[in-house]
Amino acid sequence: MRAWRYEGGFGAENLKLVELPEPSPGAGQAVVRVRACSLNYRDLAVMRGAYGSGVKPPLVPLSDGAGEVVAVGPGVKRVKPGDRVAAAFMQDWIEGTPDDLKANSALGGAIDGMMAEQVCLSAEGLVPFPEHLSFTEAAALPCAAVTAWHALFHCGGVKPGETVLLQGTGGVSTFALQFAKMAGARVIQTSSSDLKLERLRAMGADEVINYKTTPDWDKPVRKLTGGLGADHVVEVGGAGTLPTSSKAVRRAGHIALIGVLTGGGQFDPRLMMIKGVRLQGIFVGSRAMFEEMNRAIALAGMRPVVDRVFEFTELHEALRYMESGAHFGKICLRVD
Repeated sequence: MRAWRYEGGFGAENLKLVELPEPSPGAGQAVVRVRACSLNYRDLAVMRGAYGSGVKPPLVPLSDGAGEVVAVGPGVKRVKPGDRVAAAFMQDWIEGTPDDLKANSALGGAIDGMMAEQVCLSAEGLVPFPEHLSFTEAAALPCAAVTAWHALFHCGGVKPGETVLLQGTGGVSTFALQFAKMAGARVIQTSSSDLKLERLRAMGADEVINYKTTPDWDKPVRKLTGGLGADHVVEVGGAGTLPTSSKAVRRAGHIALIGVLTGGGQFDPRLMMIKGVRLQGIFVGSRAMFEEMNRAIALAGMRPVVDRVFEFTELHEALRYMESGAHFGKICLRVD
């Protein structure tokens, strides 16, 4: 079977299409014929060799994928051949809080990922997805959607009528917009592109702000909230945007720290301390969160926002497209 794998090191030059033996399931395992995968910013960090010393080649990349079960090993009751499933980001984080052992089961990082024609995974790490979704749409869920769900509901406890401030138009941010509106929240969202802001409005964003023309975007956020600030902020920028987010959030509000798109740097936490802001790091979520989210998606008939679908052989092109920042929503790859 064909698979993409980093051979001898990271970097685009070492990401190669190779032939590997077809997997066979052991006890508690299932083989999945992968039909689609999706990209996350994390995949760029892995390619650049900047995702941590624990990630080493040879490595099959990508955490997000969906397909159909083709074989199961002894003792497997959770899935059967023919089931349509997506893979949980951390194969061993079934429920509860994360720990080091669970984190060491992250696909496309700690262990081989989904960018292969077939994968052999723990049956406990597979999640049936809503029937109305295609394989491509389901492949968009495991990282970005679960992260947004975790941030808004398990960490934030978002309630109807509360204000959620979102940044950008990547996968996490578009999912967070959809989920927040499903919950009856008010959404303020930022982007550097007026065209993207128009699309956000069409998706249901109540207010939009161009952070390029309005670099002190905390001011309109406070104005739009009667001087109080947003109840929740989904923070995907990191150190570069945290200072503005800390001004935009209300007293005793909540910031879910998800991304570090602006890189590292210095951040003065005194304002958040004075305001009593709760800052919570979010690293995807458990299988139980994934299943809960899927029930809500099925009930609402929600569909992920897929920007563009590349072919299996076009992984390099897909990564370059993500690097450009031109996408709106998820970038997917067809594995058929």
